[in-house]
Amino acid sequence: QVQLVESGGGLVQPGDSLRLSCAASGRTFSSYSMAWFRQAPGKEREFVAGISGTTYYADSVKGRFTISRDNAKNTVALQMNSLKPEDTAVYYCAARKWLLPTTPSEVNYWGQGTQVTVSS
Repeated sequence: QVQLVESGGGLVQPGDSLRLSCAASGRTFSSYSMAWFRQAPGKEREFVAGISGTTYYADSVKGRFTISRDNAKNTVALQMNSLKPEDTAVYYCAARKWLLPTTPSEVNYWGQGTQVTVSS
């Protein structure tokens, strides 16, 4: 069992930066691939970024977002730069045993989500 708790969301202006964090419980964190998904109002939940042995990004955030993890602290972070209004969504931390999840159906564990709003 893995419990995930996100933090760091908020209201920012276009062009600003924001850093999301996800704290995971459990002693087997290093055996999980981690990812961030997001869901905007009226849209399906979508993959944003993931990290296993390497990192993966959705085309819409490539070059602006950076995912990282610290296995010693059981945390994963998403650094978001040059934010755009279309980045507005609830962001979810996600975990899957060993393999990287790139669709919601592949995720084993979800966090509760944190709201990110980009607006002037």
